[in-house]
Amino acid sequence: MRNLPCVFLMLFVVPSLMAQQNLLSGKYKPEELKKVLIPLAEWHPFPKLDDREGWSKADQQTLQAYLRQAENYINYEWPYIPATKSLLIARTGDRDEYQTISFKKREVLGLLLFAEIAENKGRFIDPIIDGVWSICEESFWGVPAHLPQSKEYAGLMDVSVPFVDLFAAETATYLAWVDYYLGDKLDAVSPQIRKRIYFETNNRVFQPLLTKPHGWMKTNDNGRRPNNWNPWICSNWLNSVLLLEKNEDKRAEGVHKALMVLDEYLNPHPLDGGCDEGPSYWGAAAASLYDNIALLNLTTKDAYSYVFRDEKFRNMGKFIYRAQISEKYFLNFADADPQPGLSATMIYRYGKDIRDEDMMKFGAYYRKPNDGLLPRFHYFRNFFSLFIQQEYDKAAQGLPLPKDVWLPDLQVMAARDYQGSTKGFFMAAKGGNNDESHNHNDIGNFVVYYDGQPLLIDVGRGTYTRKTFSARRYEIWYNCSDYHNVPTINGKTQPPGGEFKATNVEYKQGKSFASFSLDISKSYPQEAHVTNFKRTIRLNRSKSVTVEDVINLSAANELTEHLMTSYPSEVTKAGEVIIHYKTADGSNKDFKVRFNNDQLEASIEKVPLTAPEDKGILAKWGDTIYRINFRSKVPKTTDKISFEIAAK
Repeated sequence: MRNLPCVFLMLFVVPSLMAQQNLLSGKYKPEELKKVLIPLAEWHPFPKLDDREGWSKADQQTLQAYLRQAENYINYEWPYIPATKSLLIARTGDRDEYQTISFKKREVLGLLLFAEIAENKGRFIDPIIDGVWSICEESFWGVPAHLPQSKEYAGLMDVSVPFVDLFAAETATYLAWVDYYLGDKLDAVSPQIRKRIYFETNNRVFQPLLTKPHGWMKTNDNGRRPNNWNPWICSNWLNSVLLLEKNEDKRAEGVHKALMVLDEYLNPHPLDGGCDEGPSYWGAAAASLYDNIALLNLTTKDAYSYVFRDEKFRNMGKFIYRAQISEKYFLNFADADPQPGLSATMIYRYGKDIRDEDMMKFGAYYRKPNDGLLPRFHYFRNFFSLFIQQEYDKAAQGLPLPKDVWLPDLQVMAARDYQGSTKGFFMAAKGGNNDESHNHNDIGNFVVYYDGQPLLIDVGRGTYTRKTFSARRYEIWYNCSDYHNVPTINGKTQPPGGEFKATNVEYKQGKSFASFSLDISKSYPQEAHVTNFKRTIRLNRSKSVTVEDVINLSAANELTEHLMTSYPSEVTKAGEVIIHYKTADGSNKDFKVRFNNDQLEASIEKVPLTAPEDKGILAKWGDTIYRINFRSKVPKTTDKISFEIAAK
């Protein structure tokens, strides 16, 4: 065989079939698990309130920042959430008015608890009691957007049939830590407070999770595997049952059931660790799986530390820096955000536990002084952070910025001009299918960045409304293929569904290039008359990005290629579109998209951002979304279309 130095070829394979099954629930039988768990009376995951020596080892700067913030809420008037706020989801599609009130109440409770821990003078006890009582009196601990969309509910919770969504589980965590730290002080006021905490949590969270199937627990009937809901809810379930359940048999039962549910997430997860929800959901997906393992190790004297050596688990952690474009930007295929928030200390801890120095440096890179503002979710992470902060503050910082990334299961590749640098071109592309979690119809989509700034973009998601997760999801423009960097063929766009997918996926890379090719014909309906449509996207390092489409149609009526950008663009001469790109410092730098003018006619439109869902687009990109359309002048059943993107 002829030797090909510096060239690496990988075909799409399914290595996940080789991964270990039931990594978590298979370790111990239920009766064995009970013996492994530290009994509640002996379990002190973090120092108790009166252990002031223990708390002296926590980061005092952070604690004092929490205390200062909590001072603003010592006379907080805990709001009632009117039924009409819940009804908004059905009446107007708005979810934010309800959520703003609900999330704020939990944030305040969390701050008040840290303030009392920091000060330990009882000054915050009454406000905390008011907060606990107010939350316990809510009809639903979740949010109306997660209620079934039916006439039976119509925006209001059926309190006789509790079920657990993300935020019901989050609420249990807040109450569990209040009980753990202030139990004796609450009992001194009235035994009814802790009794109410357990009653409401058991009724709204523990019992439904033990006795009722929830759709997020396992692969659905259409074959879609669980998304971030599974490990995120389980992390809060595990946290609260470990802290609140005094019956050791029930405590062990809850833990074991949570592990079984987690394996429903982990078993089908790809071995390459790719998160089809994107980096902005990674913080509640793979990161939440890590949260579960961290909690388990706290309560079993590290009986689950073997998970840190598992290849899939390690790859799931590494995904967060493999999906990075630049300091600010990350891949945002599907509903992901281009500039996600990062739980930096958690990332550092994950990297430390799997012994990945790149991940540790990546997490440390994003450290910043604590301003006393609590992250909105994953409350328990704050306790871990408090006791690793001094080490974290001294940790080496750096961004790995790998030169080449290939995730064969996810069918996503990324490549840049230089290892460890944002200088020059960055390109990423995807295959997959159109039934991925938080799906956009985007098979064959790609992005191009230059010097860490966006050039050709994936618009991503806007503001979530009732429409977002309904039968009308694909009425929202940015979820549809004709607002991605893919073609419209014979007037047809890509439909949703797992049967619409990429085939013949191939990835190559070498010193001077990286390329990704796939056949996107199966991602279009029969009415598009696509026989074959081979797309190849290639990074020519330090030179350009090229796109070549080799097309075979059974009928050719019309064909339009689309490119999305966040910069004004114009057709300046035949066969060339100029994109007026701006560098990170705001200076101008033009790029050209070259094409065959005899074959295609270019036009540019500014996308109007006027719908409720568009508010999120405005927040992420500004009012600067442009679609470049290349219409085939004489559509042919057999054709080749190519583009070159390069600096002018």
